Amino acid sequence: MKVVIIGGVAGGATAAARLRRLDESAEIVVLERSGYVSYANCGLPYYIGGAIKERGKLTLQTPQSFRRRFNVDVRVHSEAVEILRRTKQVRVRDLESGKEYLESYDKLVYSPGARAALPPFVPQHERVLTLRTVEDTFRIDDFLNRKKPRAVLVIGGGFIGLEAAENLLRRGVRVTLVQMEEQVMLPFDYDMACILHAKLRESGVELRLRSKVTALSQEGDGVTARTEGGECIAADAALVAVGVVPETNLAKDAGLLL
Repeated sequence: MKVVIIGGVAGGATAAARLRRLDESAEIVVLERSGYVSYANCGLPYYIGGAIKERGKLTLQTPQSFRRRFNVDVRVHSEAVEILRRTKQVRVRDLESGKEYLESYDKLVYSPGARAALPPFVPQHERVLTLRTVEDTFRIDDFLNRKKPRAVLVIGGGFIGLEAAENLLRRGVRVTLVQMEEQVMLPFDYDMACILHAKLRESGVELRLRSKVTALSQEGDGVTARTEGGECIAADAALVAVGVVPETNLAKDAGLLL
């Protein structure tokens, strides 16, 4: 039996390891469009802040170690672009060469995860950052080293926004955190969130609650955010952490039930 797995981070990598334990003879191929598999998502902000100092500490496995330990064929920089259900094939694009090929399967595991959500007013620019993948983490770290921003605007007060703010402070950056609702960390009760508000302000974060960003633009060597109330907030960069969007395009195009 041949199993192809689309996605090689938490879900896909775990599925590959479990499948190998259940079937020693199966051919298992993992397709991952980024350059890393089985990495520690929770550690990404803490590399930026310096608590994790070595890039290698962020990855639990590599394609080579997967091959040695589990006999799994892991292909990074390999993006699944189409599922051909009738012929049981996946169209794959090699992101390094640009070439495409067809990979057959007997069983297909769909585990591409999600991508950082970007509101329509957010421009594509090196000073507009997201934190979702290992590449994002290195991009932010490289940006901090090269540009040495003094102030960063964090949009979003969930787990990623707060952890990004914490670690930007550790890098000596002034942080303004904007949250649309009346509290950060919406899963928490309001009285619990108030403890977080006090701690954030005590740590030096300029916290703006009930503040909805409606526009973000690059201006000179920085960015400017405009809120629904007409306020303008200027910074050297913006980190957008307003949630994630599930990667369902391939499944939808293949006619899978969503």
